[in-house]
Amino acid sequence: MRAQTRQGLRSSTRQQGRRRRAVSAAAAVAIGVMTLGALAPPAASAAAAARPDAVQQSLNALVRDDGMPAALASVQDRNGRTRTYTAGVGDLTTGSKVPRDGQVRIGSNTKAFTAVMVLQLVGEGKIGLDATVDTYLPGLVRGEGIDGRRITVRQLLQHTSGLPEYGIHVDDDEIRNRYFEPRELLDIALRYKADAAPGTTWGYSNTNYVLAGLIVQKVTGRPLAEEMDRRIIKRIGLRHTYFPAPGEMTIREPHPQGYHRNAADGPLRDFTEMDPSAGWAAGQLISTNSDLNRFFTTLLAGRLLPAAQLAEMRTTVPAGTSGLRYGLGLASRPLSCGGVYWGHGGDIAGYETRGGITDDGRAANVAVTSIPTDEAATQHVKDAVDRALCG
Repeated sequence: MRAQTRQGLRSSTRQQGRRRRAVSAAAAVAIGVMTLGALAPPAASAAAAARPDAVQQSLNALVRDDGMPAALASVQDRNGRTRTYTAGVGDLTTGSKVPRDGQVRIGSNTKAFTAVMVLQLVGEGKIGLDATVDTYLPGLVRGEGIDGRRITVRQLLQHTSGLPEYGIHVDDDEIRNRYFEPRELLDIALRYKADAAPGTTWGYSNTNYVLAGLIVQKVTGRPLAEEMDRRIIKRIGLRHTYFPAPGEMTIREPHPQGYHRNAADGPLRDFTEMDPSAGWAAGQLISTNSDLNRFFTTLLAGRLLPAAQLAEMRTTVPAGTSGLRYGLGLASRPLSCGGVYWGHGGDIAGYETRGGITDDGRAANVAVTSIPTDEAATQHVKDAVDRALCG
């Protein structure tokens, strides 16, 4: 579900009201040729070699029909073999190619990383899942219907705290150009009354993960980015994933440009360079589709968390009406071929990423270089993930 279109930092699960399907200038540009991590078998027929597979067809359609400037995917089969795909152009001005497995801003996928750190600290006996926020941040969380003495760490991670969202109260250009301290983001949220009483309903709010990040810093005595790098990124070898430093507005490695519409029917604007601090623990990371596959695969294989904490992470509640269920920074979605896949997904101005892994080891992530402006296009991104995992 998404917030209104003027919100720069968008959750991967928030319902946007009215959307208008719009085809950008990218539709007039020839669709990029698929890039594969492994060559097709020599025995493949000429006809088969010329016919794009289901994943490539999905990406082509996202560019051709839904106006995405570019689409990228990384798909891993049960045996660990990976294929990478691209469609569209990396830069609408120059028409440059889309970098294979290029870096993108991964938005709310960051929440899964933050949740892992919290649960690691739970396993170490330093945080209690059912302890209150005030246990770690005494007196900090107060507002109309809001009391940190009644909100638990579990409720933060599962979006059942009732805390209001801060992102809808900051416009796109302010998010793009301004550095926000985490406490500023919290202060914005606390100007507004609670959405619900703690523990009564599921409601997605980036505010929950700002607080989770502040708890990590308080308990460890170290900056969030440093802990994330040490506990996750370096530990499992995510070579193309990083938490941008304060004031770092560019993307370090080869990447497609990211584009954004301030309104659903507005023009595409290049939003590649932006200050991502409005995301912080809820949405600041930069990564690649392949690194996201590696992260979720390693996580679900039990190599980042003890069994007890991984089980807590996978304990879900209903989140909306589409079959989505949300655990502790980890969501499950049903597949058309049966079963579910586990991941998160994320939006931040310029990019959207979707994907996850199945229990039998299939993995897929898809990124597009503009947040879809209507529900049909959003569904088409989800469908591309489904095709990749069910193909």
